[in-house]
Amino acid sequence: MTGALFLAAPYQPVSDPRERLLAYIDFRRELIQGPAREFTCLLGTLVQETFQTHPELREACRAGIENHALTLAATIEQARARHAPNAAWTAESLALHLQCVLQGAFVLAKASNDASAALDSIQHLRRYIEFLLPVQPPKE
Repeated sequence: MTGALFLAAPYQPVSDPRERLLAYIDFRRELIQGPAREFTCLLGTLVQETFQTHPELREACRAGIENHALTLAATIEQARARHAPNAAWTAESLALHLQCVLQGAFVLAKASNDASAALDSIQHLRRYIEFLLPVQPPKE
């Protein structure tokens, strides 16, 4: 279900990779509506509850979260090449970091029973990406 949601998401056709990544973050923020059970990640919740007792579930959750993160790697690499070509970080590590922040935002929303905690976190994530991938002045 989520694979189709993200494949058809409004950020997909954005041509500039930096703007596409920011649009992805905006899309994730827009998905936060209603009670936490409606917008949080099943895999993130499941792995928190079963990581020690069910290694097969832990592995399936890891794979699902990681696979989704890596769908962003090409976009991130294109944005890094254009906006931060000398950056020491990798596209894969930033893609996983995005998922860490999103999963953490969901935990905060659940813990506080307040979606605004997640919304604030995701807004900080957006600012972080803007900082990592600064807009380059046009070449003369």
